[in-house]
Amino acid sequence: MSNVVVAITGASGAIYAVRLVEVLMAAGRTVHLTISSSAAHVMKHELGLKIDLENFDPNQLLPDHASLPADSTLKKMRHASNEDFALSSVLGDSDLQQGKLVYHHYQDFSAGIASGSFLTEGMVICPCSMGTLGSIASGACGNLIHRAADVHLKERRKLILVARETPLGLIPLENMVRLTQAGATIMPASPGFYHNPVTIHDLVDFISGRVCDHLEIKHDIHQRWGN
Repeated sequence: MSNVVVAITGASGAIYAVRLVEVLMAAGRTVHLTISSSAAHVMKHELGLKIDLENFDPNQLLPDHASLPADSTLKKMRHASNEDFALSSVLGDSDLQQGKLVYHHYQDFSAGIASGSFLTEGMVICPCSMGTLGSIASGACGNLIHRAADVHLKERRKLILVARETPLGLIPLENMVRLTQAGATIMPASPGFYHNPVTIHDLVDFISGRVCDHLEIKHDIHQRWGN
């Protein structure tokens, strides 16, 4: 079972991260997850998810439909979709346990993902705040997210930063250039519309699918141009 690192930071767009974890697990990957303290606040505000960073449980991130609070944005999105916004809409109920979720506290530098000897298919920071992007660009490893990203750059492995900010100032743009030159892929959370999206679900899946494309992970969660 291959390893993929997913880091969630405090930019808006937490729904992208939740969906990406679902899709990666459905594809049979072991997802090594780390979440910043700011990301936990954003997930509570945007999705109604209560993430306890000190006592994390996978059900906090991937609750079933029935257990979501009535006012949860995630539940509203799932209700609004023609399909349940969950793993079962990707591969079916029998595939829910294909993958594995391993949690690492964002201050735990003893985690395997802090070392280049720990092999992965790549790392995705989704969504990636401009503060996180700047820290990585400068080589400042203030937490496990920064360190794991630095490891992926030095080991020449895939590092995908799903940047979420608008408009973009000069400093973030220069940081993006620097990271691109270092080998990272900057993938702004800017979904296309050529697949005629009907729900937020469709837009979120577009970004999740593009991330999987760059990780070279097969999927069929959105329509491709020309199909």
